[in-house]
Amino acid sequence: MTSVHPEKLEQSKWTALAPEGGEKHFLVVQVFRDRYGHVRDVLLEAVLTRRRQRLPWRELRDGGTWAPGWD
Repeated sequence: MTSVHPEKLEQSKWTALAPEGGEKHFLVVQVFRDRYGHVRDVLLEAVLTRRRQRLPWRELRDGGTWAPGWD
């Protein structure tokens, strides 16, 4: 499990360990919070295609799927 602090997600870089369609490198372009200010989801943008996907921020902690930074 990768250590991720929710307050440091904005503009962070991530590498998909099982890339699909050539999309390997991603950037967090938006952080979604609940009404109490807790981070819930992130919006990732693929660097190559600019495709965006929203997912719960805790999924980035899965070391088998995501790695911090760009390899």
